[in-house]
Amino acid sequence: MRYIVTLEGRTHEVHIDGDTVLLDGEPVEATITRIEGTPLHAMRIGSHTHRVIAARDADGAWRLDVDGRPIAADVVDERTHRLREMAGAAAGAEGPRPIKAPMPGLVVKVEVAVGEEVEAGQGIVIVEAMKMENELDAEVPARVSAIRVAAGDTVEKDEVLVEFEPLEEDA
Repeated sequence: MRYIVTLEGRTHEVHIDGDTVLLDGEPVEATITRIEGTPLHAMRIGSHTHRVIAARDADGAWRLDVDGRPIAADVVDERTHRLREMAGAAAGAEGPRPIKAPMPGLVVKVEVAVGEEVEAGQGIVIVEAMKMENELDAEVPARVSAIRVAAGDTVEKDEVLVEFEPLEEDA
């Protein structure tokens, strides 16, 4: 089975066939083991082992916690990826998606300013929810066009926190 995986703005092709795993066409030693009675998984890639908690949000996107670091991930099979590409080509470019609160919480810190250029994976807002701080990151390079919250604000699930506009391409 082939999957298209996007992590922190970088897209990779993962092909899994039995015990064989190819990452972007290169063989990789990889295993994942669930730790019974916990939401944890032990993921080994090559000689490195990582602690992973994975959950889907309401939009179907994966929210990962890898070694204590939150990461947004998009994982789709090859067919779904092709359908998305066709739909995107028909609809035209929509630009970078805004950052929304993944759950109700309290804004601890806004790490950017309007007009600032951000990189994929850069921390944008820290939201405390369920006694944990979650850093919400930019998915793609963009420019901050609006900040809808400030430190100390309470937010609801799916509330827009920060909006972006695409970076102008050099002519």
